[in-house]
Amino acid sequence: MMAQMKSLPALFLLTFLFQSCASSGARPGYPEHWFKPVSEKGAPSWEILPQAAPQGSVILSKRHELGLLSNFAATPFTLDGKKYASVEGFWQMMLFPDPKLKDDPRNSPSVTWPSSREKVAQMVAFDAKSAGKKAEDNMAKLGITWVSFEGEKFPYRPAGNEEKKGRHYQLIVRAMKAKLDQNEKVRAALISTGDLKLLSDHHQEAGAPPAWMYNQIWMELRAELLKP
Repeated sequence: MMAQMKSLPALFLLTFLFQSCASSGARPGYPEHWFKPVSEKGAPSWEILPQAAPQGSVILSKRHELGLLSNFAATPFTLDGKKYASVEGFWQMMLFPDPKLKDDPRNSPSVTWPSSREKVAQMVAFDAKSAGKKAEDNMAKLGITWVSFEGEKFPYRPAGNEEKKGRHYQLIVRAMKAKLDQNEKVRAALISTGDLKLLSDHHQEAGAPPAWMYNQIWMELRAELLKP
């Protein structure tokens, strides 16, 4: 086979190799398992599978090491002197009653909270997500559209382009930057993606604010990290 291939014109050979890589989902220079097709059977409805990535991009799948870049990952970090178990725990914690916020209306007796703010900060993955879902239900009942951090209130889902200037977005970027700086494996995973476009491994809600686009934030942080 190789002997026959050596006799082919160089252009034809390069085309053959490119098409072979494309059909297998591989990307030259990157680990093949990042793009290896996964059966849709049994896959959760929220997941975007690795093989969905177009050429020049990669899904930040939880099925391999790039899952370290997920907010769900157990990648502890310290921010402003406090420790958090994951970015997801940090995120969902802000929905819960804040001991530093005077007369926090989320302490209303009309709702029951599934956990404390401090406990949620130490949660990861679906535990944190589930706690946050219950918190959002409580907030909807109370007519509250803001979250808080260290006693400061700010909009949770600001409208329009102003969101990237908002406090919530800035805090999420700070948390992800702290995660990057304080976890060598996270740093190595991000660097290993080279110049690939990073794509989320789950379906985003329509019109989701920029803070939800963790893949976009990672690309911005990667550009800063690799800046000459």
